[in-house]
Amino acid sequence: MEVNRIKVVLAEKNKTNRWLAAQLQKDESIVSKWCNNVLQPNLVTLMAIADSLEVDVRELIVKSKFFCNNFRKFNIQHISAI
Repeated sequence: MEVNRIKVVLAEKNKTNRWLAAQLQKDESIVSKWCNNVLQPNLVTLMAIADSLEVDVRELIVKSKFFCNNFRKFNIQHISAI
């Protein structure tokens, strides 16, 4: 199951896994696992990835069909309670 779009955004920005690993001071094998959705970065790391790629962090996450399709059913009270 794909959770992130890191690999896609890297390609759009003409950047490599190696470049991202250097920017974040992470091992290339970890970045490769993120790019292949084997592992997921934590939220702080995801934000650092977004900063490095100069994109909104939301561009790095696959949109949830459930949330998008059911957003209107939720109200602010439900969201703020999460």
